[in-house]
Amino acid sequence: MTAPDLSVLTLVKGRDGHLANLLAGLARGTRMPARCIVVDMGETPAAMPPTPFPLLHHRLPSPGLPLARARNAAAALAETPLLAFLDVDCIPAANLVEALAADVAAHDALICCEIRYLPPGVTDLSEPALMAAGQRHTVRHFPESGLRPEANTGLFWSLAFAVRRESFLRLGGFDESFTGYGGEDTDFAFRAREAGLPLLFTASTTAFHQHHTVHEPPLQHFADIVANAARFRARHGFWPMDGWLDAFARMGLIEPLDDGITIHVRRAPTPEEIRAAQRPDRAY
Repeated sequence: MTAPDLSVLTLVKGRDGHLANLLAGLARGTRMPARCIVVDMGETPAAMPPTPFPLLHHRLPSPGLPLARARNAAAALAETPLLAFLDVDCIPAANLVEALAADVAAHDALICCEIRYLPPGVTDLSEPALMAAGQRHTVRHFPESGLRPEANTGLFWSLAFAVRRESFLRLGGFDESFTGYGGEDTDFAFRAREAGLPLLFTASTTAFHQHHTVHEPPLQHFADIVANAARFRARHGFWPMDGWLDAFARMGLIEPLDDGITIHVRRAPTPEEIRAAQRPDRAY
């Protein structure tokens, strides 16, 4: 039996090339999405190439990265019973829409598929080449077949996941009080668990993360991470993103974490420190 219609939802800001590759990947799929909704946070509209499926370009120009607000806006525009969130950095495998639609039609859950990280310089975007070049994540391990419940909710992966639209709306979507970057996806997963919506890892499909320069730690999002971590700690009782927060403390940007719910900021990172944190050769 064919699974119900599924919409693919993605966000973009200044990554036209990555978006073009994502859309090209969907276009060669074994099943087309009923609709692809692109929420565009850039001041300059992203280029929208022609596609063999309906494409909705929704403008949401923003000075930062309002990820929770943008994902919720995409879900609000979707009219299908099934949703697949796919980061603009990701190229879907040919069977991604078909496989995730079948998985989430059968299981009322958050369903994550494996992401393989592409190193710099990959130019052959055929699926066999992507599979050969893609590096598996060192912490997130996926089953060889079928679906596996994942007990560690902190491993939820917002890069590529599917959910029933009704369940997403019942949860209230992503909490828009998490402003900018960091923590909004982990909060969403923990609220889903509390509502009885499990996290499942599937072997049915894959997406390929396109390389781009990262910051380690992500100092360019310092203010967002600090504010969102404190909000998460107050709600869930523990610190998220603790590796990044520990790195901030070692740099003297914040006081070392204690048992409270407040992060004491000493200073903001300098432009020089932000530039020095860039890791252009990191796959993830």
